Amino acid sequence: MTTGAMDTGAMDTASAASVPTASTRVPTESANVSAPSTGVSADSLRHRRAVEALRAGVPSSDAVALLGSGQPEIEDEFLALLGTAREGTAAGMLVGGGFGSGKSHLLEHLTQLALAEGYAVSRVVVSKETPLHDPVKVFRAAAESAVVADGHGPAISEAAERLDLQGPAYAELLRWAMSPAAGLNERFAASLLLYAKTRDRDPELAEEIVRFWCGDPLGVARLRGGLKAAGEGKADLSPVTVRALGAQRLHFATRLLAAAGCAGWLVLFDEVELIGRYSVLQRAKSYAQIARWARGRHGVPGLPLAAVLAMTDDFEAAVLTGKKDKDAIPARLRGSVAADAVELVADATLGMRVIDREMKLLTPPDDVELDRAYAKVKELHGTAFGWSPPDIEGLERLGATRMRQYIRAWINEWDLVRLDVAFVPRTVTVDVASDYREDKDLEGGAQEESEEG
Repeated sequence: MTTGAMDTGAMDTASAASVPTASTRVPTESANVSAPSTGVSADSLRHRRAVEALRAGVPSSDAVALLGSGQPEIEDEFLALLGTAREGTAAGMLVGGGFGSGKSHLLEHLTQLALAEGYAVSRVVVSKETPLHDPVKVFRAAAESAVVADGHGPAISEAAERLDLQGPAYAELLRWAMSPAAGLNERFAASLLLYAKTRDRDPELAEEIVRFWCGDPLGVARLRGGLKAAGEGKADLSPVTVRALGAQRLHFATRLLAAAGCAGWLVLFDEVELIGRYSVLQRAKSYAQIARWARGRHGVPGLPLAAVLAMTDDFEAAVLTGKKDKDAIPARLRGSVAADAVELVADATLGMRVIDREMKLLTPPDDVELDRAYAKVKELHGTAFGWSPPDIEGLERLGATRMRQYIRAWINEWDLVRLDVAFVPRTVTVDVASDYREDKDLEGGAQEESEEG
């Protein structure tokens, strides 16, 4: 450990910190640092929020706007992906990097790009509440987090409100929802028709319909009663499982957003590596979902739907190879009597292949990128706290050091010098290995099999 430094660091935060000691003081008059001002302007507060977000490793639109992505190749491929989705071909990509390499920062940057392109954007963080293997919970999380550039609330609700019920876009959406090619349960066309008749006359029922599109149940009796009251007669509504509705809601909501004027729907997945802690069967189902999203395999043509998934770059070595999933999962599923076992084997195998061969790795920062980031963060820290930061040492530039570690070290060292201009901080970091031990508590609860009616 270096004198005058605190040995810190964490698996997911790439922490770096330092503390003062007597051995690291220099004469005050030798430090060419201006005293911090006491006034706090609106810009200073905004910049302070950006500094704190960078310190905590939390994505911030202000910080992202300042630093950019630093990943031009991934950015170019992403813009091409948006173009493909805009034309009605669902597409996706998987990006990978170590903890603190900038994956979440990149996703925030891609969010801003997609919003500028007219997309609705959702952010789904894989967690106990949103396990990747459960498409119902994933859809609900995506629906709840969806936003558009000029919006003030959930994007799907706003799209329903903006939809011109007398225009061709609505007519085409209704025609598509009624067609066999859409593969939708009759509830979607029936509820869309009823929405058009009740949006202005019965806001309460209209809101129930929109909540149904976003993931809430809508009773059959309520739907049929509304249709009858609107003069549409009795609707033929066949039974459908919650799981099937999860996929169908995704398809319908994507087309609804497009009908309301969006270029498409982008869904971003963060912390996908959590699936490595699932049990074998749930990992298999999660691999199948990776194949679905990364390859755009949604089973329905004409969806302007795009996805980006982010996970750690050691997943293949630690889980696919380390836990022998490439061989163990197909062998396990082939012995299953479940009706969907054969399809799951194929989809899970494809998902593992995507991880193994198609992951786009974040490029480590070179000296040019580090110099640019250093200058930007230095300027940001100065405007945030009303002072002129001096040059500081920061971390040694090594290939294994991650961007978050560099940035956190710079910020922490400037914080210390701002408090004591005679102090010369030094930073030491320690990485903690990824934890892929199985934990069934992370898999979420059991999934329902039938829709409430």
